[in-house]
Amino acid sequence: MINNNEKIKRPELLSPAGSPEALEAAIEGGADAVYLGLSAFGARAYAKNFDDTAFREAASLAHAYGVKVYITLNTLIYDRERTDWLRLAHRAAEDGADAVITADIGAATLARKYIPQLPLHVSTQATGHNVEAARFFESLGFTRMVIARELPRDEIKTICRESPIEIEQFVHGALCVSVSGQCLMSSVIGGRSGNRGECAQPCRLPYGGKYPLSLKDLSLAEHIPEIIRSGVASLKIEGRMKAPEYVYGVTSLYRKLIDDDRSATQDEVRELADLFSRGGKFTDGYYTGKIGHAMLGVRGDDDKERSRGKSDFPGLTRKIDIDMTAVLKLGCPAALTVKGVDGRAVTVTGAECQMARTAPIDKETVLRSVSKLGNTPYRLRNGEVQLDSGVMLPVSALNALRRDGIEAFSTPERKEISPLPTKIEFSDTDSVKRKENVAVFASPGGIPQSAHSFFDMIFLPLLSYDGSVKGVIMPPVIFPGEWDTVEANLVRAKELGAEAVMIENPSQLERIKKYGFEIYGGTRLNVTSSDSAAFWLSSGVSAVSLSYEVKLPQARDIKGRTLVPVYGRSTLMLTEKCVLRELGGCSNGKCSGKGELRDRMGAKFPVVPLPPFPKNPTDHNHRSEIFNSLPTYMGDRGDELRRYGIEGKLFVFTVEGKNEAADIIEMYKNGSAAPFPVRRI
Repeated sequence: MINNNEKIKRPELLSPAGSPEALEAAIEGGADAVYLGLSAFGARAYAKNFDDTAFREAASLAHAYGVKVYITLNTLIYDRERTDWLRLAHRAAEDGADAVITADIGAATLARKYIPQLPLHVSTQATGHNVEAARFFESLGFTRMVIARELPRDEIKTICRESPIEIEQFVHGALCVSVSGQCLMSSVIGGRSGNRGECAQPCRLPYGGKYPLSLKDLSLAEHIPEIIRSGVASLKIEGRMKAPEYVYGVTSLYRKLIDDDRSATQDEVRELADLFSRGGKFTDGYYTGKIGHAMLGVRGDDDKERSRGKSDFPGLTRKIDIDMTAVLKLGCPAALTVKGVDGRAVTVTGAECQMARTAPIDKETVLRSVSKLGNTPYRLRNGEVQLDSGVMLPVSALNALRRDGIEAFSTPERKEISPLPTKIEFSDTDSVKRKENVAVFASPGGIPQSAHSFFDMIFLPLLSYDGSVKGVIMPPVIFPGEWDTVEANLVRAKELGAEAVMIENPSQLERIKKYGFEIYGGTRLNVTSSDSAAFWLSSGVSAVSLSYEVKLPQARDIKGRTLVPVYGRSTLMLTEKCVLRELGGCSNGKCSGKGELRDRMGAKFPVVPLPPFPKNPTDHNHRSEIFNSLPTYMGDRGDELRRYGIEGKLFVFTVEGKNEAADIIEMYKNGSAAPFPVRRI
């Protein structure tokens, strides 16, 4: 058991509730809080989710058991959806939501403006992986950050120690091979966006006859004492698409581990694996830093058979202790006070107590009537009756008093929520669209001479910057222990003549400002709306790139100095685990060249290593980028771009050689159609 003398706060246990049945399973298993989706804007669009009525009932039930309810409105939103998102969040707040989870910065600014009473948790889809991210999100009004699942234990401890807001950590369930919020694979190749809750899980498919992207499920059940002491506020179980049996089994086991302050036994790990696993095993590779082939796994027939062998979840049986006091005084309405073990109490009144004409009512009858709790979640702990002599009250009136008392006690206290205005105004921005061509090149050697006259600004990766251009682009992921290397390279870039920096994560904004660079926002900021663009443009960013998932008509309506990707292979995945290792192109942490994944249709997806951090060449050479098999190309769509008012254009050169890049620039100058297959948007 946790020793009180250690003054260690027990973290919250947060469980998934993808359906009403799963909600009951989470409560029965001992969850402190649940997270669930509503009718839209959740990152699990294909879970059962909850409509308005079902959510009010769910919130009432959960709160009756002292369980908090967090709402997942964590997809990226477009301009046409902003009012619907805000109204849904507002209704959730009115109906008892304890917090809303979101990944969209534009949505967060709307919530803070129009629903300031609503607590906000920032989703793992926002790619929060360092202390700077926690500070950034605190400045936006968030009270909790769900950290990236790729973080190792020491980095998690650092973040918890220095974070100004609560930290939530996944401890069990499915793992995305891509850094959360940085996967476009399902969106680009299948039209189902993971950032919109529609992921088709292409990572679970074979490539070249193997499964190089399919990770085993995460389980940190053997690390619970260490995690408790790291300062994490909430331990999260993944699984809103999972059955109630899974939710109950996993929740109840982690409940024991947290309460007993211990690690899981091998028998308990096998019990978890029987509920759901891939190959009968789990991985803790990211947490322990043992990132490699052993993390891969595929769910087979044996796994499914073990899961089917588990008993059905029988339903909610837990009861909640309450105290009841009935007061029956002559000439006064009968009163009943219902009090919980936490001290919360409600009092209701009923029919007036009359003088008995024949036989008066007795205490035993009163107590027997008010304590008939039946199918309610309550169990009478202590009952008291204060009864005047000679009082008479019909049993039907006593039953009505009991029903009213239980209903009042079960009804969550309504929060005072400011009403929404009739019209939700867009965020203002003083920035105007500007005609410019901006390019990102993967290396100095890939830049042709013609690029310098065609582009207004060229960016190179910070860690391979050589001073040949004026811009540097930041690494997409910077763990706490990597900032020293980044800072040293920023100083070096400044000395070599860099004038602009393109940031790739919200955590980078404030640290970049102190160097005096002009700041651009990259596509990894996932800007899909006017509100998000306006936020960045009013926060010191002079130009912001729109997401690859924004269509031209949507880009037209986003005001300000924005950049629309018009050429390049979009990054489909950003991985902490080296994909090249599975393709034979990486040995002992040293990646050689490039590789490719080939899917069942023959499409080839280039895989390249990210420039390593020199301080940790072995550990951090494992990050990879997987690019689309087809590049976006709009060189022959000049009239269409002008019609949609697209002024700022972003070109991204990744696997192209210098000559190929020169050809593409020439094609854009001439408005030529591409002589190769392209991605059309």
